[in-house]
Amino acid sequence: MAQQQHQQPSTPAGTGNSIFGGPAHLQQPAGLLAQSSFSSFSTALTPASAASSNNTYIMPNSPLKHRAAMDGYRPKVTRTLGQRPACLVNASVTYCGNNQIYAFGGFDQYTDEVYNHVLRLDLVSHQWNLVDNYGDIPGVRMGHTATLYKGDKLLVFGGENEHRTYLSDLIIFDLKTAHWTQPQVTGPIPKGRARHAAVLHEDKLFIVGGITGHDNYVLDDICYLDLKTFTWSKSWRFVGRFDHSAYIWSDRVWVFGGLSEDMDKVSDLWWLDLKGNPAFESPPHIGTLDRSGLSRSAASPRPSYPSVQSTAVGSSGYAANSRTAQVNPPSFHLKTYAPQAPGAISALKFVSGPNVPSQMQGIHFHVYSSGTLLDFVTPAATITSKECSLSALDLAALRWQKLAEGREIFKPGYRWHYCTMNEDGTKAWLLGCPTDPGAIDLGANGLEEYLSDIMEIDLRRYGFLGNNMAPEPRTTRPSSRTRHVETPSKGLGDDLAKLFNQPPESGSGTDFIVTALSRDFDEEEVMGSALVHAQVDSVGDTDPDQTWLSPDTPTSPPIHVHRLILQARWPHFARLWSSQMAEFHTKKMHIPEPYSVVKAFLYYLYTDRIDPPDQNGNETTADLADVAGLLVMSNIYNIPHLRLLCVNRLSKELDVDHACIIWYCAGLSNEEWLRKRAANFCMTHWGRIVRTVGFQRLPRNALVELSQEVDSEGRVVAGEELDMMQVGFGVGGIDRGGGLGRKDSVGSGGSDQEGGRGVMESDGHEDGEEEEDGMEMS
Repeated sequence: MAQQQHQQPSTPAGTGNSIFGGPAHLQQPAGLLAQSSFSSFSTALTPASAASSNNTYIMPNSPLKHRAAMDGYRPKVTRTLGQRPACLVNASVTYCGNNQIYAFGGFDQYTDEVYNHVLRLDLVSHQWNLVDNYGDIPGVRMGHTATLYKGDKLLVFGGENEHRTYLSDLIIFDLKTAHWTQPQVTGPIPKGRARHAAVLHEDKLFIVGGITGHDNYVLDDICYLDLKTFTWSKSWRFVGRFDHSAYIWSDRVWVFGGLSEDMDKVSDLWWLDLKGNPAFESPPHIGTLDRSGLSRSAASPRPSYPSVQSTAVGSSGYAANSRTAQVNPPSFHLKTYAPQAPGAISALKFVSGPNVPSQMQGIHFHVYSSGTLLDFVTPAATITSKECSLSALDLAALRWQKLAEGREIFKPGYRWHYCTMNEDGTKAWLLGCPTDPGAIDLGANGLEEYLSDIMEIDLRRYGFLGNNMAPEPRTTRPSSRTRHVETPSKGLGDDLAKLFNQPPESGSGTDFIVTALSRDFDEEEVMGSALVHAQVDSVGDTDPDQTWLSPDTPTSPPIHVHRLILQARWPHFARLWSSQMAEFHTKKMHIPEPYSVVKAFLYYLYTDRIDPPDQNGNETTADLADVAGLLVMSNIYNIPHLRLLCVNRLSKELDVDHACIIWYCAGLSNEEWLRKRAANFCMTHWGRIVRTVGFQRLPRNALVELSQEVDSEGRVVAGEELDMMQVGFGVGGIDRGGGLGRKDSVGSGGSDQEGGRGVMESDGHEDGEEEEDGMEMS
């Protein structure tokens, strides 16, 4: 009897209806252009067919009072304790690991006093403490940057002191010893500046833009400090900005937001290619000032930079690090005009769009996670929490998405002044204070405590699972599935990929065979275990009550793999091999999933990537249906990294043709955030969704469940009732309750849309009325 158990296959088969398969490439969604953030595109949808309808259909999703967030998650606001900072402006607030946030410098908006205090907030006890610090303590400053380096050091650069002298010094704060040191630097010291951006990349601290000089001259340069040799590079012209954000990803420096040289809030995205440029990849030459290009062209429209030679004296009574000539060195502050930065410089302006956050309203915080720019639009004097949002810009696709409305994040009655994120990109913290006079704590001098409250935002609930395992960057979604690989191997995974699925007679050394569902299986009768909720318990074994694969079941062609790779990379396989299941004896394994999904899964085990090659070895972009199948397999076999790659990909490339598949597989995988996001997408584009292959292949119970995503107040409106609505709403089509008239549903060709957007019915609130959203407090 025991021997029979050993011979039993470890993976069950199932029957049912499949939502996978069909054409390898589904038709491009008709409304794709309307989803773009580029304002140059028309926002009118093209009808899915030439035939027009006499009725316009509306399926509203009404905003019921106290309606919960998409998955019930709401960030938590917590009142802090201890030595809370006063009203600091232009301080640095940095998450430094180990549940610690450090604040340094800044000035008091009531007293105008500039500080050099170091404060620490413990995120477990929510306690602020003033840190005793030692060593080469820097002078007071504001508008500087503080960048975490190697997990235990803060790199503080620049800023301005109480005399409005702009600084260009670098000071290092050791978080373990609370000791300040100032390294000796070489190379052309950059101009002193404040309100710039600093970003760390491969032991280089990049400095971008900022303001300087008596007239707040806006800098347009970029330079870096090599932290291995503490040598400054030369400066190059890039883009003039201050109060902006910067990020390095996919061998590019990205700059977004802030204020321009004309002091205007901008929504431009700029990027500079670093790859292949020796100026950025090689250490800078050790030496003094590079005087090439010191004379400004007479035709230049930009003003020259005045020479400043004043001494920077801090409140401690000594020059703020001036003994190293890092504070406004006069030799550098000649009339300079830096050369253009090497590499391609590109820019894109987002003018408007339904998902594009306007930079003119609210208080914006920009942080970056997994190749994505996150824009927190927080409440201000002119914008309420109802009008705020959390939006994301995919830097690969350059497309905006709105992740959450303001009421799903921001509780009314608060202002947020600082934002910081952990290195992994999975959590962000907003620091601020209440605006309700009854909720404000008064200090000893009767003034408002500034950083009295903190809100922790778990970005994993919005689909961001970490920078450390970010997916491979893709510049665009290609129109052709294949693109030739011209770059050399970058690691062991690429080398192993050359041996993947090669028969043993070719010399590949493969010694194990995996089969999947037959590629010509009847999709109406057979589907993989993922789609019948095959369960894998905590030790990775399948449910013993399942029915097992029949010997005469047709399978796919064999996929040749290496047993040792599967055993090392796949815990489930390692367990069944050590238990000497049937696969141990037969050297074969059957996975009842579609062939393309199984092949992509095995390729992931070899390479950590989810885009398998084609038959000719060319790199491809995996179909979203296959990625959805991989997501289910990552849940069945408990592979967190595969889950991360799939969630990131599916959330960023959600489209009409695959929304049902993504919704269904997200449910099977317990990815509630992705499931709700896909469901909302389905409701928004319902007319097109119901015509897709994925919708038609959903199991009956899934069809019912998806239909019930519409709330109980939703209904289809047509005919005479729609005409009455049109009269009530007037020619403009929209009333203050958010109703939709016929005019708003007509495309550019004059015919009604088959896939109109969902409409929000009025809930009885006045436009400016805030709604209590039940945010958890402690």
